[in-house]
Amino acid sequence: MIAVAPSHRAAMLAPIARLLLLSACAAVPAPLPAAESHQYAFESIAVPAATADEPRRASVSTSLAIDHLEQGSVAWSGQRRCISCHTNGTYMLARPALSAVLGTPPESTLGFFKEQLASLASEPHENLRKSTKPAQVIYLAAGLAEWDRHVTGTLSADTDKALRLMFAIQADSGTWGTLDCWPPYESDAYHEATVAAIAAATAPGWLAATEAGSDDDLKSRIARLRSYLHDTPPPHDYGRVLLLQASTRFPVLIDAAGTAELVAILRRHQREDGGWSIRSFAAPEAWGGGNRAAKLRSEPDFDSPASDGHMTGLAILALREAGVPADDAGIARGIAWLGANQRASGRWWTRSLNTDSWHFITYSGTALPILALHACGALPAME
Repeated sequence: MIAVAPSHRAAMLAPIARLLLLSACAAVPAPLPAAESHQYAFESIAVPAATADEPRRASVSTSLAIDHLEQGSVAWSGQRRCISCHTNGTYMLARPALSAVLGTPPESTLGFFKEQLASLASEPHENLRKSTKPAQVIYLAAGLAEWDRHVTGTLSADTDKALRLMFAIQADSGTWGTLDCWPPYESDAYHEATVAAIAAATAPGWLAATEAGSDDDLKSRIARLRSYLHDTPPPHDYGRVLLLQASTRFPVLIDAAGTAELVAILRRHQREDGGWSIRSFAAPEAWGGGNRAAKLRSEPDFDSPASDGHMTGLAILALREAGVPADDAGIARGIAWLGANQRASGRWWTRSLNTDSWHFITYSGTALPILALHACGALPAME
């Protein structure tokens, strides 16, 4: 079963029950304030702002979705010169896995991650434990691990270096530092721990070799991460989805009964239209330090949030990784929702949990649906 302390269980059940009731209702996205004129811009790249009223396509275009992911990643890297969880970090967690059907991702993206590795590795560890740096290191390691797994098939020296750096800045608790401010990606340390576990387990042969090796300090840090995820109650149902994903790669986190429980939670959150809404997976106060609670509670559709691309893609992907077959009725309904809700630009809409300016979550709200369609054998060929 999932490790949940008895003192936490009763406190969790009431808000979860209320959220599940709310998620059973259909909704139309509420009008949003004016967004920025663009979502990403760099040199010749100008990605228009993401909006709820963007027209829907009649059918899924893989080419448009991939173009959006490529342009967003290049623009973020070029303009911001850092790794972000929501854009180029998400790109490297998603795009290498599509190499068999879409070809190898651009080498320039790998080159940028290598540059970031050299830069981050040159900083004192104490600096890397502050602000957004822990998340940058974790997503750096995870992205390189995905590249090794899906592109080259072998562990690279850069990935080994990034993973060792990641564990070197680990906190004594077993997780990593976080600002607790920007849901869902940088809103809690639990999220970072699940991505770190996936990174360690994805790099070809790294976890098994390390745990069988002679580096006792590194082995103790891996054990600390495992204990943290095994013993710490997830902060919300979104965290439980991340735990489910991590458990399919990183061994001995939950047992078969725990997996079944998490799958059941995901099924209960599915909405009548076949999709899932990220807003039903946590009470506003449960995202990070609760600093977005007022914004979320003020949304006109708070009591009945619409299905979104991010959560629908993630839910389907997590269910497939947990062994639920592609022809499962719930998954089929989710795939149908994705087929009916891609927008003209190639994106799937997801309203930001943070501000109504950039809606960067629409980026992962596009990457995750593409991965979900691929996992179900439903990804159309590139046009």
